[in-house]
Amino acid sequence: MADTSYAPSRIRALPSWLLGRAAARGHRLVAEALAAEGMRMMHHAVLSAVDELGPVSQAELGRTLGIDPKDMVAIVNDLQKDGLVTRTPDPKDRRKNAVEISADGRRRLRRTQRLGDEANAELTAALTPAEREQLIALLTRIALPGE
Repeated sequence: MADTSYAPSRIRALPSWLLGRAAARGHRLVAEALAAEGMRMMHHAVLSAVDELGPVSQAELGRTLGIDPKDMVAIVNDLQKDGLVTRTPDPKDRRKNAVEISADGRRRLRRTQRLGDEANAELTAALTPAEREQLIALLTRIALPGE
Protein backbone atom coordinates (compact mmCIF):
# COMPACT_ATOMS: atom_id res chain seq x y z
CA MET A 1 0.00 0.00 0.00
CA ALA A 2 1.56 3.30 -1.10
CA ASP A 3 1.63 6.30 1.19
CA THR A 4 -0.67 8.87 -0.36
CA SER A 5 -0.18 11.63 2.22
CA TYR A 6 0.72 14.99 0.76
CA ALA A 7 4.06 16.69 1.28
CA PRO A 8 5.17 19.87 -0.48
CA SER A 9 7.78 19.35 -3.23
CA ARG A 10 10.47 21.13 -1.18
CA ILE A 11 9.88 18.66 1.68
CA ARG A 12 9.81 15.63 -0.66
CA ALA A 13 13.31 16.54 -1.84
CA LEU A 14 14.85 16.47 1.66
CA PRO A 15 17.03 13.47 2.53
CA SER A 16 15.49 13.35 6.00
CA TRP A 17 11.96 13.09 4.57
CA LEU A 18 12.99 10.44 2.02
CA LEU A 19 14.85 8.41 4.65
CA GLY A 20 11.81 8.55 6.90
CA ARG A 21 9.48 7.37 4.13
CA ALA A 22 11.89 4.57 3.14
CA ALA A 23 12.25 3.51 6.78
CA ALA A 24 8.48 3.48 7.30
CA ARG A 25 8.00 1.36 4.17
CA GLY A 26 10.81 -1.00 5.21
CA HIS A 27 9.38 -1.40 8.73
CA ARG A 28 5.94 -2.12 7.30
CA LEU A 29 7.26 -4.73 4.86
CA VAL A 30 9.38 -6.49 7.49
CA ALA A 31 6.62 -6.36 10.13
CA GLU A 32 4.15 -7.92 7.69
CA ALA A 33 6.66 -10.61 6.71
CA LEU A 34 7.45 -11.51 10.32
CA ALA A 35 3.75 -11.60 11.17
CA ALA A 36 3.47 -14.57 8.78
CA GLU A 37 5.52 -16.48 11.38
CA GLY A 38 3.61 -14.98 14.31
CA MET A 39 6.55 -12.78 15.30
CA ARG A 40 6.83 -9.07 16.02
CA MET A 41 9.90 -7.04 15.06
CA MET A 42 11.13 -6.48 18.62
CA HIS A 43 10.79 -10.19 19.41
CA HIS A 44 12.77 -10.99 16.27
CA ALA A 45 15.50 -8.53 17.31
CA VAL A 46 15.74 -10.10 20.78
CA LEU A 47 15.76 -13.64 19.40
CA SER A 48 18.51 -12.64 16.93
CA ALA A 49 20.55 -11.08 19.74
CA VAL A 50 20.14 -14.15 21.97
CA ASP A 51 21.32 -16.32 19.09
CA GLU A 52 24.35 -14.09 18.53
CA LEU A 53 25.24 -13.32 22.18
CA GLY A 54 23.76 -16.19 24.17
CA PRO A 55 23.68 -17.40 26.73
CA VAL A 56 23.15 -13.86 27.93
CA SER A 57 21.42 -12.20 30.89
CA GLN A 58 18.19 -10.30 30.35
CA ALA A 59 19.85 -7.18 31.75
CA GLU A 60 22.68 -7.41 29.23
CA LEU A 61 20.19 -8.01 26.42
CA GLY A 62 18.25 -4.93 27.43
CA ARG A 63 21.37 -2.76 27.63
CA THR A 64 22.71 -4.06 24.32
CA LEU A 65 19.45 -3.51 22.44
CA GLY A 66 18.36 -0.38 24.33
CA ILE A 67 15.16 -2.00 25.59
CA ASP A 68 13.56 -1.02 28.90
CA PRO A 69 13.95 -3.82 31.50
CA LYS A 70 10.17 -4.20 31.96
CA ASP A 71 9.70 -4.55 28.20
CA MET A 72 12.58 -7.03 28.03
CA VAL A 73 10.96 -9.22 30.68
CA ALA A 74 7.72 -9.30 28.68
CA ILE A 75 9.51 -10.10 25.41
CA VAL A 76 11.62 -12.88 26.94
CA ASN A 77 8.49 -14.26 28.66
CA ASP A 78 6.74 -14.38 25.26
CA LEU A 79 9.71 -16.05 23.59
CA GLN A 80 10.00 -18.58 26.41
CA LYS A 81 6.26 -19.31 26.34
CA ASP A 82 6.60 -20.06 22.61
CA GLY A 83 9.54 -22.39 23.30
CA LEU A 84 12.01 -20.19 21.40
CA VAL A 85 14.35 -19.44 24.32
CA THR A 86 15.19 -20.99 27.66
CA ARG A 87 16.17 -19.39 30.95
CA THR A 88 18.64 -21.14 33.21
CA PRO A 89 20.69 -19.94 36.18
CA ASP A 90 23.74 -18.04 34.92
CA PRO A 91 26.83 -20.12 35.76
CA LYS A 92 28.82 -16.91 36.35
CA ASP A 93 26.25 -15.40 38.72
CA ARG A 94 23.57 -17.74 40.10
CA ARG A 95 21.41 -14.72 41.05
CA LYS A 96 20.80 -14.05 37.35
CA ASN A 97 19.17 -16.03 34.59
CA ALA A 98 20.93 -16.72 31.32
CA VAL A 99 18.73 -16.62 28.23
CA GLU A 100 19.61 -19.04 25.44
CA ILE A 101 17.99 -19.82 22.10
CA SER A 102 16.32 -23.23 21.80
CA ALA A 103 16.38 -25.56 18.81
CA ASP A 104 12.85 -24.38 17.94
CA GLY A 105 14.09 -20.81 18.30
CA ARG A 106 16.91 -21.44 15.82
CA ARG A 107 14.48 -22.95 13.30
CA ARG A 108 12.06 -20.03 13.71
CA LEU A 109 14.91 -17.54 13.44
CA ARG A 110 16.08 -19.06 10.15
CA ARG A 111 12.56 -18.70 8.75
CA THR A 112 12.10 -15.13 10.02
CA GLN A 113 15.53 -14.11 8.74
CA ARG A 114 14.58 -15.42 5.30
CA LEU A 115 11.29 -13.52 5.44
CA GLY A 116 13.10 -10.36 6.52
CA ASP A 117 15.57 -10.76 3.67
CA GLU A 118 12.68 -11.16 1.22
CA ALA A 119 11.00 -8.02 2.60
CA ASN A 120 14.25 -6.06 2.23
CA ALA A 121 14.63 -7.38 -1.32
CA GLU A 122 11.13 -6.07 -2.04
CA LEU A 123 12.05 -2.72 -0.50
CA THR A 124 15.08 -2.39 -2.79
CA ALA A 125 13.62 -4.15 -5.85
CA ALA A 126 13.96 -1.02 -8.02
CA LEU A 127 17.74 -1.05 -7.49
CA THR A 128 20.46 -3.05 -9.18
CA PRO A 129 22.68 -5.22 -6.96
CA ALA A 130 25.44 -2.60 -7.23
CA GLU A 131 22.99 0.15 -6.27
CA ARG A 132 21.85 -1.89 -3.24
CA GLU A 133 25.45 -2.20 -2.07
CA GLN A 134 25.97 1.52 -2.60
CA LEU A 135 22.75 2.34 -0.73
CA ILE A 136 23.83 0.23 2.25
CA ALA A 137 27.26 1.88 2.26
CA LEU A 138 25.75 5.38 2.11
CA LEU A 139 23.12 4.67 4.75
CA THR A 140 25.79 3.21 7.03
CA ARG A 141 27.81 6.41 6.71
CA ILE A 142 24.73 8.48 7.57
CA ALA A 143 23.37 6.27 10.37
CA LEU A 144 26.73 5.33 11.92
CA PRO A 145 29.09 8.25 11.29
CA GLY A 146 32.69 7.51 12.13
CA GLU A 147 32.34 3.72 12.04
